[in-house]
Amino acid sequence: MPRLVVICGPTASGKTKLAIELAQQWNTHILSCDSRQFYRELNIGVARPSPSELAAAPHHFIANRSVAQPYNVSTYEQEALSLLQELFEEHPVVIAVGGSGLYIDALCEGVALLPDPAPELRAELKQHLAVEGIGYFQSLLQQLDPEYYNTVDINNPIRLQRALEVCITTGQPYSKVLKDQQKPKPRPFEIERIAINADRVWLRDRIDKRVEMMLQCGLVEECESLLPYRHLNTLNTVGYKEIFEYLDRQITLDEAAAKIKLNTWHYAKKQFTWLKRYADLRWVSR
Repeated sequence: MPRLVVICGPTASGKTKLAIELAQQWNTHILSCDSRQFYRELNIGVARPSPSELAAAPHHFIANRSVAQPYNVSTYEQEALSLLQELFEEHPVVIAVGGSGLYIDALCEGVALLPDPAPELRAELKQHLAVEGIGYFQSLLQQLDPEYYNTVDINNPIRLQRALEVCITTGQPYSKVLKDQQKPKPRPFEIERIAINADRVWLRDRIDKRVEMMLQCGLVEECESLLPYRHLNTLNTVGYKEIFEYLDRQITLDEAAAKIKLNTWHYAKKQFTWLKRYADLRWVSR
């Protein structure tokens, strides 16, 4: 049976390097599960693999669509499974890599079917967001589902609203509904999960240095080019929203850099928490 090797781990831990090493060793392809690297317009702020890294092994789902094109995890599941079917005809092993747990789960286990909320509830939540800001969503989700609150990107209003819709509609925590409904779909391939167990002190330092390098390589200029798209939820994410605050003259560039470093570290800790869900995970040190 063909085998999908999934390389996961916190941001900046070296997933790309490990994936390329294995792809060269096995003469195979790499599928990205990073929800921000799909978009052509996003490069520096998403730490897209360099041209030399992309040339070192065949990559898929990197810079393959415009940020203006709607995309969701269900569509990704369908497209990735279709591609895997083709790749497995010539390669007994294929590699998937990424830090977006939701997309990794979609590829390996399928997307859960969740209840749709009443239109009135969705409209009410959107009104709260418009009037009170994302802090309202964060506070309410922390009350209704502290488990999911500790793993989700709390600066992503779409994910927060979806979780709140399910919590309120079902009367149960979103995390429990996910566990109850998301029974793994059968896959016609074996799955091996490998996670990079990075030392926390080393990782924090690596994150700080990566942010500094992003700024040196033109992160501010990249954000300036993305101003026409800043209203999109895709850009309401670490590395971009802080620079937009700087461009709006709300904070200094030094303050923006410090916020990116801190928010990236918080995101990395949430990724560690997410990884603890997998009982079959094989940890490796880098």
